[in-house]
Amino acid sequence: MLRGTLTMTAALAAAVLTLGACGGGGDDGPTTEGGKTQLTVGVIPIVDTAPIWLGVEKGFFEDEGIELKLTKTTGGAAAVPGVMNGEFDLAFGNIMSLMVAQDQGLPLKFVANGTTTSGQEGKDFSGVVVPKGSDIASPKDLEGKTVSVNNLKNIGDTTVRYVVEADGGDQSKIKFSEVAFPDAPAALAKGDVDAAWILEPFLSKAVAEGGTVISWNYVETSPQLDIAGYFAKNETIAKDADIIKKFRTAMDKSLEYAQANPDEVRAIVGTYTEIDEPTRAAMVLPKFTPDFDRDAAKLLGDAAVKYGTLEKAPNLDDLLP
Repeated sequence: MLRGTLTMTAALAAAVLTLGACGGGGDDGPTTEGGKTQLTVGVIPIVDTAPIWLGVEKGFFEDEGIELKLTKTTGGAAAVPGVMNGEFDLAFGNIMSLMVAQDQGLPLKFVANGTTTSGQEGKDFSGVVVPKGSDIASPKDLEGKTVSVNNLKNIGDTTVRYVVEADGGDQSKIKFSEVAFPDAPAALAKGDVDAAWILEPFLSKAVAEGGTVISWNYVETSPQLDIAGYFAKNETIAKDADIIKKFRTAMDKSLEYAQANPDEVRAIVGTYTEIDEPTRAAMVLPKFTPDFDRDAAKLLGDAAVKYGTLEKAPNLDDLLP
């Protein structure tokens, strides 16, 4: 989610090629040693994955007989093929990436939620920022402008299109440019783009440097919008149903603990990222909740079909737990 030089379409193509090369899987799935089931989970080193790191620290997974190996990834471009070829038993990925995967025929499904918009306009971890002095004052003003997103045809441009259209603008006239989140504030300052979609902690940085948020695109799409979660192959979910159930039990407990203990979230983020303490103290946190909101997921999927990101509406029964 934070980084990735490939679009999700390219990532899915790579996953399909990898599948062909590996004959459908790189290993036999979870293994058991010393009475504990070992699971390898691909995670992006960002704020969003704090609950799983906390869950390991607090022993929630150990309580379920699970030994987690957390492997850092750069995003969906690595997570999707990593799960498909057996490098990871599970991985963290955003909901649109899994919708695209399903649209491409890849047998993947979420097993646990990961992160949700805060639901508060003016205080979320996702926003569209314009530079100081810009004449862009609202989402509809993005019509005809260049807006940066970290990946094309994914959750960023889909939600930006949605809020622009909802505000009376022509979303088809927006030009999207692919810029990694860490580089977005600089691209904005140099005038390479007219506006930038940015996530925390880079959102706070852009605002501190004089930028203005003109759209809280996640919240404005839906205050209940789930952003990402943990997914696995359908084969793994069916074959190892008991351990997947235990993983979800521990993950749900981790999400609830993270939501109730924001100071511990900020502290643990410093153990697996290079985000400094002042930045961690200032950044807005996501909401962490176990349950997916299906109405919000349907809204996102329908919007993605309308804007050409998906060919058909996602089957939420096949996508969500």
